[in-house]
Amino acid sequence: MLKRVFVAPDPGRVRLRFAARAVLGIGAAVALCGAAGYSLTGAVTGGLAALLALFTVTDATVRGQAVTTALLPAAGLPVLTAAALLHDRPVARDLTFLAVVALGVYARRWGPRCHSLGVFAFMTYFVAQFLHATPGALPELCAAVLLSVLTAAAVRFGLWCYERRLPPAVGPAPPEGTGLARVTTRQAVQATAGSGFALLVGQLVSGERWYWAVGATWWAFVNTSSRGETLVRGFRRVLGTVLGIGLALCVAVPAHGAPLPTLVIVAVAVFGVFYTAALSYTWMMLWVTVLAAMLYGLLGVLTPGLLVLRLAETGVGALGAALAVAFVLPVTTHSVTDHWIRRALRCVHACTAEASARLAGADGADPAPRIAELEQLLARVRLSVAPLVHPLHPVLHRKRRARRVLALLDDCAAELRDLVAVVADPEASRDARLAAACRRVEAAVEALTEGRDIAPGEPRTVPEPAPLHRLEKALAELAAPLRAPSGSPLVGA
Repeated sequence: MLKRVFVAPDPGRVRLRFAARAVLGIGAAVALCGAAGYSLTGAVTGGLAALLALFTVTDATVRGQAVTTALLPAAGLPVLTAAALLHDRPVARDLTFLAVVALGVYARRWGPRCHSLGVFAFMTYFVAQFLHATPGALPELCAAVLLSVLTAAAVRFGLWCYERRLPPAVGPAPPEGTGLARVTTRQAVQATAGSGFALLVGQLVSGERWYWAVGATWWAFVNTSSRGETLVRGFRRVLGTVLGIGLALCVAVPAHGAPLPTLVIVAVAVFGVFYTAALSYTWMMLWVTVLAAMLYGLLGVLTPGLLVLRLAETGVGALGAALAVAFVLPVTTHSVTDHWIRRALRCVHACTAEASARLAGADGADPAPRIAELEQLLARVRLSVAPLVHPLHPVLHRKRRARRVLALLDDCAAELRDLVAVVADPEASRDARLAAACRRVEAAVEALTEGRDIAPGEPRTVPEPAPLHRLEKALAELAAPLRAPSGSPLVGA
C-alpha cells in the first residue's frame, strides 16, 4: 500500500496539481470567510463547501465542470435549509436525510453532473449535522457556501485551470438495464436501506455523532457498482479510519485546536485527501479522519474518546452497507465484471477495426482514441475485480483466475499501443500482413464475446507483425479463464 502511494506514476503531475490547487482554493475560501466576518462555524462550512466543489465535480470538459460547479448551490442550499429548520425535530430530520440519500444515489443514472450534485447535496446535509446548524445560523451558513463555491470556482477555472491543456477524460458509462435491473435504482434502494440501519444503530451508539454512521454507508456506494466492490470499499474505509485515528492521536490531540499547527495540519490533510484519492481509498480515509479530528479540535470538542466513537460509528455504517448489498436487490460482482470485460474486448475490436480501415486508406480512421477509451475500461475492470484479488478473499482459484484475466487484458492494451505506433508509420500500409493479422484479431474478439471457439486461422508462411501476433495469442489465452465452468465462475461474490 505504501509503494502504491509513493511510487505510483503521476503523468503530467496531474495528481500533484489537483492536490495543490485544492489547498490553495480551500485556503482562499476560508480566508475570505474570515475577512467577511463569519464565525468559526461559518468558516468551517465554507471550507468544506470549497472542498466539495473542488473534489466532486468530474465532468469531462472544463465547460461542463464550470456549469456543474455553478449548480452546486442549487443542490446544497435547499438541503442545508431543511437540515437547519429540522434541527429540533429528529424524526422529520432523519426521514429527510434518508430522502436525500435516495435522491442523491438515484440521480447518478443521469451522468457525472447529477452524481456530483447528489454528493454535494448529501454532504451539505451531513455538514449541517456535523456543525449542529440551527435556523438562526442559516443566513451566515448559506452566505459562506455561496462565497466559498465562488472562490473555489475562481481558483479552478481562472487562476489555475490546468485541465485546459489536457485532453477530455471521457469515462465509460456504467452498466444499466431496465426497471429494477438498473444498477442506480438498486443502489438507491440499497443505500437508503443501509443508511436507515446506520441511522438507527448509530443513534443507539451516540445520540450526538450518529451521522458518521450514515456517512460511512453513503460513501460505500460512491463509485461502486456491485456487492463485492461495496464490501471492499467499506473494509477500506474502516481500515483507513483506524490508521487515521492512530495518526490523529499523535497530531490532532496534542494540537488542542491551536490555530497555527491546526492550519498547517489541515493543509497537509487536504493535500493528502486529494493526492491519494485516485490511488487508495484507504489512504484517502486516513487523511479524511485526520482532517475531521483537526476540525473537532478547532471547535474545542476533540478527545481520544471522540475518535474511538468515530471508529465505532464508521463500523456501524460499513455494516449497514454490507447488509444492504447482501440482502436488498443485490448486484453480483460476476454480472458487473462480465459487463466491463465484454466492453473492454469490444473496444479491442473497435481499435483493431480502425487500424484495418487506416491501412485500407479510409479517411479519418484513427485507432489512437480507442486506446484512451480502453484504459478507462480497464480501470473499471480492475475496480470490479478488486473483491476477487483482495488479500482477504478466501477462494484462491478464483483469485488466480481473476489475476490472469487482468494480466491478459493488460497485455492486449500494451500490444494495441504498439499496433497504433506501427500503423502510424506511412510504410505500414504497404505491408499486407498487417491487414490480414488485424482481420484475424477482429475475428478472435468476435468469437470470444459470442462464446465461440477461436479459429486457428491459416498457417503462417511468413513472420507476422509481432504486436498483432502477441495480441492474438493473448485473446486466445483469455478464452480459458473467461469460460470457466458455471460452478466456479470468474467472480461469484
